[in-house]
Amino acid sequence: MAGRRFIACTVGVFVLAGCTETGTFVEASPEPVTSQAELVSPALALAGKQHFQEALPGTNGRSCATCHVLSDDTALTPAHVEAVWAKNPGDPLFNRIDADDPTAPVPTYAHLKKGLVRVVLPLPPNMDVIDVQGNVITSPDRRISVWRGVPSIADTGFPGPFQFDGRETSLTDQVQSAVTNHSEGGTVPGPVRQRIAAFERSVFSSPRARFVSDLLQLGLPLSDIPDPDALLVLDAGERRGRDVYALACEACHGDRTKNRIVRRDVHDALFYSFKPNGNIQFNVTPGQPPKPASVPHPHSEFLNIGFAYMTYLGQRGVVPLFNDSVPFPQYRFRFYTDATRQHPVTDLPPIPVTASGDPNDIVPALDEHGAPITGPALAAQWYSTDPGRALISGDPAEFEAFDVPSLRGIGRSAPYFHDNSHATLADAVDTYSRFILPGTGFTGLVLPVHPPEFPGGPPETLTPTQKQDLVRFLQRL
Repeated sequence: MAGRRFIACTVGVFVLAGCTETGTFVEASPEPVTSQAELVSPALALAGKQHFQEALPGTNGRSCATCHVLSDDTALTPAHVEAVWAKNPGDPLFNRIDADDPTAPVPTYAHLKKGLVRVVLPLPPNMDVIDVQGNVITSPDRRISVWRGVPSIADTGFPGPFQFDGRETSLTDQVQSAVTNHSEGGTVPGPVRQRIAAFERSVFSSPRARFVSDLLQLGLPLSDIPDPDALLVLDAGERRGRDVYALACEACHGDRTKNRIVRRDVHDALFYSFKPNGNIQFNVTPGQPPKPASVPHPHSEFLNIGFAYMTYLGQRGVVPLFNDSVPFPQYRFRFYTDATRQHPVTDLPPIPVTASGDPNDIVPALDEHGAPITGPALAAQWYSTDPGRALISGDPAEFEAFDVPSLRGIGRSAPYFHDNSHATLADAVDTYSRFILPGTGFTGLVLPVHPPEFPGGPPETLTPTQKQDLVRFLQRL
């Protein structure tokens, strides 16, 4: 049976390619693409879709589809929020829990109109919130809130964990957490959670993504799954974009799922060793640039590549971002050895020591060995808008680290990153070229350096043509 299903899947992906004589790839459909899981149990997924679209008893009126909008690839777009607001400000979407200030006499929803929802999470037992002087200011309930975008449920048929910080290990747990935290409901019966999870597992960004998931369900290792993207008919620019992807993206967005960190040297280099004051330790070799000292984290697939720091820069007015018009929280944290919170390990982010002495400068000073005096952002940073995975694990090495998302379907999932900081795919690629990739030289990636695109701009890793080609390829994934 498994062999016949493998053959069916393999043949099916060729059929699903649907390439016309003009090279158009036919895979779009008005309804979500269904997986093998739904074919095995269509009633379960169909019942789950009904639950997904209806508010469950005892909730605030929100259904899963209130925020995971089926007509918008199961995400929450700013355009949708604005349209709902114009039509009905009393819609369950506009609940006080996601107001800019839930206690305001008249709530406003500027954050929600950026596609952001409030996520309230408990502090790990070995963490405290501190102020700029280092005083502990943790709230009595030991909870903090962050603003995050609403990810699409597409491709959750790939193995978890789920959410930007990986806090959910199963879709059934994720269903309960969503109902509790966003719909203010009670315990969801197990069969209902299973049906909703079955529906979520049936939604894919493309038939190619479904093909990969179906073969994973059959137990095939990723290395044995044929590359469904080899069937894409690409024009010359898209083929060049595929080459750029292999150069600049595949190290972290690799394999058939497009979410695997396949360059383990890059992975390992991004987990830093900290001093007690929060600055990272550097290895200094004469004649070579200082290199951050790393600590082994072979079982963590969450990376800090700088996007929480980008939001910090947007809040400080250093770079323009899609989300810079709304305020974000300003946190510092103390990490301890254990839940007694008696023995501090480090404070993050560390108090900046800048090259100019200006507290608003983002360029760090150098120590007596010529190494930067800096925290994990590799630049001066007064506060964090979101500690990311560290808020789940309590591990300072995962400070501002987030799950590496699959890039399948990325052309239909704007805005981008955990807090909707970038409005378009072109914006995201610009930031990678100017800020993210240039900072990875110490990881082992060997990338070129190109002149700035505008006077006073930063050097670029990618040329304008490479960026355009990469965007075109990403829109096909």
